[in-house]
Amino acid sequence: MASPRLETFCCPNRDAASQLLLAFQPQVFCGVCLGSASAGLALSALQLLPKRGQGARKVPKAAASSSSTILLLISACDMLGALGVIFRSTVWLGFPDFVANISVVNGTDVWPAAFCVGSAMWIQLLYSAGFWWLFCYAVDSYLVVRRSAGMSTIVLYHMMTWGLAILLCVEGIAMLYYPSVSSCENGLEHAIPHYVTTYVPLVLVLVANPVLFSRTVTAVASLLKGRQGIYTENERRLGTEIKVRFFKIMLVVVICWSSNIINEGLLFYLEMQPDINGSPLKHVRNAALITWIIMGVLNPMQGFLFTLAFYGWTGWKLDLRWRKSEIPWESMSTSTAAENAYGLPSGNSVNFPDSKNTTAEPNHQADETLSMLSEGNLGSDERPPRNSPVYQGW
Repeated sequence: MASPRLETFCCPNRDAASQLLLAFQPQVFCGVCLGSASAGLALSALQLLPKRGQGARKVPKAAASSSSTILLLISACDMLGALGVIFRSTVWLGFPDFVANISVVNGTDVWPAAFCVGSAMWIQLLYSAGFWWLFCYAVDSYLVVRRSAGMSTIVLYHMMTWGLAILLCVEGIAMLYYPSVSSCENGLEHAIPHYVTTYVPLVLVLVANPVLFSRTVTAVASLLKGRQGIYTENERRLGTEIKVRFFKIMLVVVICWSSNIINEGLLFYLEMQPDINGSPLKHVRNAALITWIIMGVLNPMQGFLFTLAFYGWTGWKLDLRWRKSEIPWESMSTSTAAENAYGLPSGNSVNFPDSKNTTAEPNHQADETLSMLSEGNLGSDERPPRNSPVYQGW
């Protein structure tokens, strides 16, 4: 799971609230994290691997936007974050004596503290990067509909995502462990900057993404009306598909991370009390421990739930057969036919009118843009009728 409390566990003089969590069934909690992260990683890989009857999931070479690339990067960040949770939980379960040295004050062995800090930073960095990529996806979706984005913007997204994720992570860790790991958590001036830098990308996604998604849906409706001058049932259904896709993404974020916010609120309340072990605070302690376990289950499962929101359930039938590389002259012989074809997420193609038609190019661009936003939502049994203006020549 991903929580700023992981870094405070590395402090020998940790606060009372962190000690409460650390002392509550550590083997059980690490086992829950290990099982959830392993299941989430395996199911995410199953979702992304190519399936029989479907083409391999790859980024279009001539895509109108970088949205497809961003979706894969979000999944990659979640999978690498889950891998960090697996490694950390495995060490805590398999080497209890090694982990016990983390709590030794003025200890000479630096490896336990290095492992604790390094694994916590790895988990925080990857999940923070995932949030920044999710924000970039909302921005890119809006820019795509406004015809203001392209694959070239992916470089800017990389700079913003990794730059901000690394900057905030390093700044928060430096403030927490200043002047040394053995001196951290001596006051709120150490902890608060760390918590702020950890939760900034999450709060940004919860606040900004719904606004951007709402504006994108409105722009999609205008784009659909402008294609034919009318707003038919098929256009309305495609707009609904995109709206449902955005709703699923935000639903996953709320499900997986609302427990983190609740848990931190309860722990901060306990820290402000003179005695957190008093009987009047029993229900607050129980609520904090329950949400702590929920975090261990839901946080590592985010990657798998996101693949369901992005692509739907892709099935169990894997296609791991080796595929020969395309021979250059074979691609040349089919390049003319491919110019007027548009590949759908299900592996089929849409043949658009000849380029001599003056209205073909804008319609082709609009269809390409809309398919970027609804990728993976339209299955083989949900195709519009053949005479639908949404995808001419399906």
